[in-house]
Amino acid sequence: LHGSGMRQAGIEVITFQFALHLRTMKLAIVALLVSGATAFTPSIPYLATRSAVATQVFAEPENEEGGLDLDLEEMFDMFDAADKGQDFDKAIKEVKKEKEE
Repeated sequence: LHGSGMRQAGIEVITFQFALHLRTMKLAIVALLVSGATAFTPSIPYLATRSAVATQVFAEPENEEGGLDLDLEEMFDMFDAADKGQDFDKAIKEVKKEKEE
């Protein structure tokens, strides 16, 4: 009887250790699954940045200076003036004057 009680106590200890080991393994697996699932979700700053970039791409250009509205010939005249080192304001007046004539 005495030996049988020791064996039963030993089995209970092993059973308790096994149950504790299983519980620890289950918790570790759940932790891995949760961390793995959150690793592939996009963060909020990523989504905000992405929508801001899309808005910039499809937004209408802002006319800060009103633009010059030059045709191809006038553009080449302006390039030539720039190559010669002429003043921009003076060159644009000459180009626009030529167009009016």
